Amino acid sequence: MFYGVNEMDCKTKIKELRESTGMNRKEFCTYFQIPYRTVTEWELDNRHAPEYVLRLLEYYIQHEMIKKENMEDESV
Repeated sequence: MFYGVNEMDCKTKIKELRESTGMNRKEFCTYFQIPYRTVTEWELDNRHAPEYVLRLLEYYIQHEMIKKENMEDESV
């Protein structure tokens, strides 16, 4: 899906990955233990996530089927 992402696409890809989970930015950052400011900078296109980070996030989200609803079910 996102393999071969270049720096110009980082902003779009990180936002698409986050939105695919149904999480807001704060929840996404907490879940993946990424500093809030880092994700904010990626989404504002002020900084670019390394390609391997995007690939790892994509892989994890797809294979673990991370969805906000699933997280809430597990916590109950």
